[in-house]
Amino acid sequence: MKQNLIGEKFLWFRDHLVPDVTEYTPELILSIIELYLGRFKEELEQISLKHAVGNRKNRQHANREDIIRLTLLRDEEEFNTCGLEIPDITIPKQLAMLRNWNGELRFLQNFKLKRFSRKNLQHQITCSKNNQEELVADGDIALSMKAPAVQIIESDPQIDGTSDVNEIAVCLESRDQEIMDDSMDVLN
Repeated sequence: MKQNLIGEKFLWFRDHLVPDVTEYTPELILSIIELYLGRFKEELEQISLKHAVGNRKNRQHANREDIIRLTLLRDEEEFNTCGLEIPDITIPKQLAMLRNWNGELRFLQNFKLKRFSRKNLQHQITCSKNNQEELVADGDIALSMKAPAVQIIESDPQIDGTSDVNEIAVCLESRDQEIMDDSMDVLN
Protein backbone atom coordinates (compact mmCIF):
# COMPACT_ATOMS: atom_id res chain seq x y z
CA MET A 1 0.00 0.00 0.00
CA LYS A 2 2.78 2.41 0.98
CA GLN A 3 4.71 1.62 -2.22
CA ASN A 4 1.58 2.34 -4.26
CA LEU A 5 1.21 5.77 -2.63
CA ILE A 6 4.89 6.58 -3.18
CA GLY A 7 4.62 5.31 -6.76
CA GLU A 8 1.62 7.56 -7.42
CA LYS A 9 3.50 10.54 -5.99
CA PHE A 10 6.56 9.83 -8.16
CA LEU A 11 4.37 9.37 -11.24
CA TRP A 12 2.75 12.73 -10.58
CA PHE A 13 6.15 14.41 -10.34
CA ARG A 14 7.40 12.60 -13.46
CA ASP A 15 4.38 13.75 -15.45
CA HIS A 16 4.76 17.38 -14.34
CA LEU A 17 8.51 17.87 -14.89
CA VAL A 18 9.56 20.78 -17.09
CA PRO A 19 10.72 19.10 -20.34
CA ASP A 20 14.02 20.82 -21.16
CA VAL A 21 15.40 21.27 -17.65
CA THR A 22 18.43 19.09 -16.84
CA GLU A 23 18.87 20.17 -13.22
CA TYR A 24 16.23 21.64 -10.95
CA THR A 25 16.98 24.83 -9.02
CA PRO A 26 15.36 25.62 -5.65
CA GLU A 27 12.92 27.97 -7.45
CA LEU A 28 11.77 25.19 -9.81
CA ILE A 29 11.51 22.67 -6.98
CA LEU A 30 9.39 25.08 -4.93
CA SER A 31 7.09 25.72 -7.88
CA ILE A 32 6.59 22.03 -8.72
CA ILE A 33 5.90 21.16 -5.07
CA GLU A 34 3.36 23.98 -4.79
CA LEU A 35 1.75 22.65 -7.97
CA TYR A 36 1.70 19.20 -6.34
CA LEU A 37 0.04 20.59 -3.22
CA GLY A 38 -2.68 22.16 -5.39
CA ARG A 39 -3.34 19.04 -7.45
CA PHE A 40 -6.84 18.47 -6.01
CA LYS A 41 -7.99 22.07 -6.29
CA GLU A 42 -10.12 21.47 -9.38
CA GLU A 43 -11.79 18.38 -7.94
CA LEU A 44 -12.62 20.22 -4.69
CA GLU A 45 -14.15 23.06 -6.71
CA GLN A 46 -16.35 20.60 -8.62
CA ILE A 47 -17.51 19.00 -5.37
CA SER A 48 -18.37 22.40 -3.88
CA LEU A 49 -20.31 23.30 -7.07
CA LYS A 50 -22.34 20.10 -6.73
CA HIS A 51 -23.09 21.03 -3.11
CA ALA A 52 -24.24 24.51 -4.13
CA VAL A 53 -26.50 23.31 -6.96
CA GLY A 54 -28.27 20.52 -5.11
CA ASN A 55 -29.51 22.46 -2.08
CA ARG A 56 -29.24 19.22 -0.16
CA LYS A 57 -28.66 18.99 3.53
CA ASN A 58 -26.43 15.95 3.30
CA ARG A 59 -23.05 16.17 1.66
CA GLN A 60 -22.77 14.22 -1.55
CA HIS A 61 -19.17 12.99 -2.14
CA ALA A 62 -18.38 13.74 1.50
CA ASN A 63 -16.04 10.78 1.80
CA ARG A 64 -13.93 11.79 -1.19
CA GLU A 65 -13.87 15.42 -0.05
CA ASP A 66 -12.69 14.44 3.44
CA ILE A 67 -9.95 12.20 2.06
CA ILE A 68 -8.71 14.97 -0.22
CA ARG A 69 -8.73 17.55 2.58
CA LEU A 70 -6.85 15.23 4.96
CA THR A 71 -4.29 14.38 2.28
CA LEU A 72 -3.73 18.07 1.50
CA LEU A 73 -3.42 18.94 5.20
CA ARG A 74 -0.89 16.14 5.75
CA ASP A 75 1.17 17.07 2.67
CA GLU A 76 1.09 20.78 3.52
CA GLU A 77 2.12 20.12 7.13
CA GLU A 78 4.89 17.81 5.99
CA PHE A 79 6.19 20.40 3.50
CA ASN A 80 6.10 23.19 6.10
CA THR A 81 7.88 21.16 8.79
CA CYS A 82 10.24 18.27 8.06
CA GLY A 83 9.91 18.43 4.28
CA LEU A 84 8.20 16.53 1.49
CA GLU A 85 10.15 13.48 0.38
CA ILE A 86 10.58 13.23 -3.39
CA PRO A 87 13.30 11.99 -5.76
CA ASP A 88 16.36 14.25 -5.64
CA ILE A 89 15.80 16.10 -8.90
CA THR A 90 18.73 18.43 -8.20
CA ILE A 91 20.97 15.60 -9.44
CA PRO A 92 20.84 15.29 -13.25
CA LYS A 93 21.16 11.46 -13.17
CA GLN A 94 18.22 11.14 -10.78
CA LEU A 95 16.17 13.54 -12.89
CA ALA A 96 16.87 11.50 -16.03
CA MET A 97 16.02 8.29 -14.19
CA LEU A 98 12.69 9.77 -13.06
CA ARG A 99 11.86 10.89 -16.61
CA ASN A 100 12.63 7.45 -18.01
CA TRP A 101 10.86 5.54 -15.22
CA ASN A 102 7.99 3.43 -16.53
CA GLY A 103 6.05 3.39 -13.26
CA GLU A 104 7.08 -0.06 -12.04
CA LEU A 105 7.14 -0.12 -8.25
CA ARG A 106 10.12 -2.47 -8.09
CA PHE A 107 12.37 0.37 -9.36
CA LEU A 108 11.40 2.75 -6.55
CA GLN A 109 14.38 1.57 -4.53
CA ASN A 110 16.75 2.94 -7.20
CA PHE A 111 15.72 6.54 -6.52
CA LYS A 112 17.69 8.71 -4.15
CA LEU A 113 15.14 10.55 -2.04
CA LYS A 114 15.47 13.97 -0.48
CA ARG A 115 13.24 15.98 1.81
CA PHE A 116 12.46 19.48 0.60
CA SER A 117 10.88 21.89 3.08
CA ARG A 118 9.38 25.28 2.27
CA LYS A 119 11.65 27.09 4.72
CA ASN A 120 14.81 25.45 3.36
CA LEU A 121 13.90 26.11 -0.28
CA GLN A 122 13.02 29.75 0.41
CA HIS A 123 16.32 30.16 2.28
CA GLN A 124 18.25 28.70 -0.66
CA ILE A 125 16.43 31.02 -3.08
CA THR A 126 17.22 34.07 -0.94
CA CYS A 127 20.87 33.07 -0.57
CA SER A 128 21.30 32.48 -4.30
CA LYS A 129 19.75 35.89 -5.07
CA ASN A 130 22.04 37.57 -2.54
CA ASN A 131 25.07 35.80 -4.04
CA GLN A 132 24.07 36.91 -7.53
CA GLU A 133 23.71 40.50 -6.33
CA GLU A 134 27.15 40.31 -4.69
CA LEU A 135 28.68 38.89 -7.87
CA VAL A 136 27.14 41.68 -9.93
CA ALA A 137 28.40 44.26 -7.44
CA ASP A 138 31.87 42.68 -7.41
CA GLY A 139 31.83 42.59 -11.20
CA ASP A 140 30.97 46.31 -11.31
CA ILE A 141 33.87 47.09 -8.96
CA ALA A 142 36.24 44.98 -11.02
CA LEU A 143 35.09 46.63 -14.24
CA SER A 144 35.43 50.08 -12.75
CA MET A 145 38.98 49.26 -11.64
CA LYS A 146 39.97 47.83 -15.04
CA ALA A 147 38.48 50.67 -17.04
CA PRO A 148 41.07 53.27 -15.94
CA ALA A 149 43.87 50.84 -16.86
CA VAL A 150 42.49 50.49 -20.38
CA GLN A 151 42.15 54.25 -20.68
CA ILE A 152 45.75 54.66 -19.45
CA ILE A 153 47.05 52.25 -22.09
CA GLU A 154 45.21 54.09 -24.84
CA SER A 155 46.32 57.53 -23.67
CA ASP A 156 49.86 56.73 -22.48
CA PRO A 157 52.50 58.06 -24.88
CA GLN A 158 55.07 55.63 -23.45
CA ILE A 159 53.02 52.66 -24.66
CA ASP A 160 52.92 52.57 -28.41
CA GLY A 161 52.78 49.86 -31.06
CA THR A 162 56.53 49.19 -30.77
CA SER A 163 56.54 48.71 -26.99
CA ASP A 164 57.77 45.41 -25.63
CA VAL A 165 55.24 43.17 -23.82
CA ASN A 166 57.39 43.30 -20.68
CA GLU A 167 57.42 47.10 -20.77
CA ILE A 168 53.65 47.17 -21.03
CA ALA A 169 53.29 44.70 -18.15
CA VAL A 170 55.60 46.75 -15.89
CA CYS A 171 53.79 49.95 -16.83
CA LEU A 172 50.40 48.36 -16.16
CA GLU A 173 51.57 46.95 -12.84
CA SER A 174 52.67 50.34 -11.62
CA ARG A 175 49.43 51.94 -12.83
CA ASP A 176 47.36 49.18 -11.19
CA GLN A 177 49.24 49.79 -7.94
CA GLU A 178 48.49 53.53 -8.21
CA ILE A 179 44.81 52.77 -8.78
CA MET A 180 44.73 50.39 -5.80
CA ASP A 181 46.42 52.99 -3.61
CA ASP A 182 43.90 55.61 -4.72
CA SER A 183 41.06 53.17 -3.97
CA MET A 184 42.44 52.49 -0.49
CA ASP A 185 42.69 56.23 0.16
CA VAL A 186 39.04 56.65 -0.81
CA LEU A 187 37.98 53.78 1.48
CA ASN A 188 39.94 55.21 4.40
